[in-house]
Amino acid sequence: MKVIDGGINAPIGFEAAGIEAGIKYENRKDMAIIYSQKPCVAAGTFTSNIVKAAPVKWDMDIVNNSPYAQAVIVNTGIANAGTGREGMEYCKETAETAASELGIPANAVLVGSTGVIGAQLPIDRIRAGVKKLASARSNDRQSGTDASKAIMTTDTVNKELAVALEIKGRTVTIGAMSKGSGMIHPNMCTMLGYVTTDAKISKETLTKILKEDVVDTYNMISVDGDTSTNDTLLVLANGMAENEEIIEGTPEYEEFKEALHYVNETQAKRLAGDGEGANALIECKVINADTKENARILAKSVICSSLTKAAVFGHDANWGRILCALGYSGGRFDPEKMELYYQGTSGSMLIYKDGAGTDYSEEEASKLLSEKEVRFLVNVKMGDASAIAWGCDLTYDYVKINADYRS
Repeated sequence: MKVIDGGINAPIGFEAAGIEAGIKYENRKDMAIIYSQKPCVAAGTFTSNIVKAAPVKWDMDIVNNSPYAQAVIVNTGIANAGTGREGMEYCKETAETAASELGIPANAVLVGSTGVIGAQLPIDRIRAGVKKLASARSNDRQSGTDASKAIMTTDTVNKELAVALEIKGRTVTIGAMSKGSGMIHPNMCTMLGYVTTDAKISKETLTKILKEDVVDTYNMISVDGDTSTNDTLLVLANGMAENEEIIEGTPEYEEFKEALHYVNETQAKRLAGDGEGANALIECKVINADTKENARILAKSVICSSLTKAAVFGHDANWGRILCALGYSGGRFDPEKMELYYQGTSGSMLIYKDGAGTDYSEEEASKLLSEKEVRFLVNVKMGDASAIAWGCDLTYDYVKINADYRS
């Protein structure tokens, strides 16, 4: 596998575009399209929030019940959540407009929305935007980037990626774009994430790989502890690479699974590092746990701790906050036998060992916490399982952004 220059439309047969539709913002792209020249098998994971946005309900039905998918229409600015029957009708109208413009069935069109909860979509602008997207779609490099920028809300950078791998002599490509900066605390999902591939693979196999992978990628990030109403992760595969079908239990299956994991983990880390107001990505790795699930619980508790996040922002080597977060996590470990390290580009520092802090340098520890990527390593000495979680520091700007988000 290798990383290549490209984004969501890098795989064969995929096109994309991003345009200005005036949904909420002025002078910025706010609608995107992903289109495949051939029908795709589709897999998806969605928010565990009981309050599900209309596009989430629409997409869940398409993924579970439609024979195939062929296009995705996404808008930013308004989430189409908490909008009742009218919101569902607007999903239908969006899909029908796209179907008419693209010459495909309406039940092959997935939709996505992100932004303010409770507001109704300006459906006339949405319909006009769909028509512009249909004519603007392209497989050129800029169109993929435009699409990735059009789904941003409070993100500071667009997030796109492409990789290629060989499957029995055929080049298979995976492309991705995602958005998310606040309201990030996924459970089987992310804010909005889209993945395309020209691989030939069955819906059942693709779904199995995706649902297993999100547990250690998107489900291991958090910005603010809030699980969104709109969280959606979709993968579309059109088979146009004409590779031999990827089947579970083969080396090709493992290679594709590894490549998709790289894409999902990279995008998930980008979401965490671009958290609203964030200055630093925080990584917590728990090693030598008794089970994988226990390691996950411990690692995620650390990166979700507001006090730990604030300490990283202040470059304060207050290891007691990390120990506290481990202790209330519900995970298993013996604080009298574990070790805690701070790690960075300049090295690794043992901070806590066997029930007490070490004689470390506060100045050197503060330097490690001043880096753009701050890493905590927790060795619980119980077994051979490990897990990694990612978050970000908690800054003044997070409160500023969210205090007037609707204005």
